[in-house]
Amino acid sequence: MFIKKIGIDLGTANTLVYLPKKGVVVNEPTVVAVSIEDNRILAIGNKAKEMLGRAPEMINVSRPMKDGVIADYRIIEALLRYFIGKVLGRWKIFRPDVMVSVPAGITSTEKRAVIEATIKAGAKNAYVVKEPVLAAIGAGLNINEPAGHMIIDIGGGTSEMAVISLGGIVSWASVRVGGDKINEAISEHIRKKHNLAIGERTAEKVKIRLGSALPQEEESSLKIRGRDLVGGLPNTIEIKSNEITEAISEQLREIIKASKKVLQGTPPELVADIMDKGMILSGGGALLKNLDNLITEATGVNCKIAKEPMLCVAKGAGLALENLEVYKRSIMSKK
Repeated sequence: MFIKKIGIDLGTANTLVYLPKKGVVVNEPTVVAVSIEDNRILAIGNKAKEMLGRAPEMINVSRPMKDGVIADYRIIEALLRYFIGKVLGRWKIFRPDVMVSVPAGITSTEKRAVIEATIKAGAKNAYVVKEPVLAAIGAGLNINEPAGHMIIDIGGGTSEMAVISLGGIVSWASVRVGGDKINEAISEHIRKKHNLAIGERTAEKVKIRLGSALPQEEESSLKIRGRDLVGGLPNTIEIKSNEITEAISEQLREIIKASKKVLQGTPPELVADIMDKGMILSGGGALLKNLDNLITEATGVNCKIAKEPMLCVAKGAGLALENLEVYKRSIMSKK
């Protein structure tokens, strides 16, 4: 059976592809390897990520989404073609309808550029929807009702928070703080406090195993390996969870500050709705231990984690595609 509709969550760290009735069928890193000499694309996704930190000078391995913003539209087109082609397989002659998530702060010119890139990549019709709206749909919120819903979507490059009512964004904010910045803060802390240089993957592992938004009474610990900055030789150290909480506190403060700003810019009736329903936390960053509790404490509004937070945007794209008529207020499209 040929595929008619594809939802794509084009994230800073990972790209997820969602098919209605099948769910997420592709989840690969948003990484591209380009030959500097002839500007040729050599690898995309998992294969390109394997080259990160290992490629010679003549190959540039990068993430085309920088802090949630599209840095290179030619590469985005190649990325979209790769992911659409991967899903279609031998059915490439059938052009599907494709919906792509875009940052909340995108301009109309940038939106049009994403639509053009999606059409060129093989879509019959292209649709773009702002990420917080798709995250809210994927989290199961009824965004079309005349009531306020607040979503906080923490991705790899950015955190976007928005209040949605009647299918549109009423108040929103975006900060360039996400999983990547939290990893950097962990690396920097270990470098300064323990004189140990660690890689991106080790920082990610520390975040997953020890990361907590609030200090814990019973601390966990983890042994990590890296390069000693004094002697230059390999070394192993033990770190504790509460020092990681301290290391990432500044990044979490920025997310809370932006969330408060959104609430302050929201009409009183909608704030009352949010107080009743609570806020929803989505994106990979939502999995950071105790983050929901920290946001609840800081804002005085109950914060809950969405079901399968990492898949919310991709699921939202699939659901919106299946129900275009229902979500038409939120969608920008081009035939």
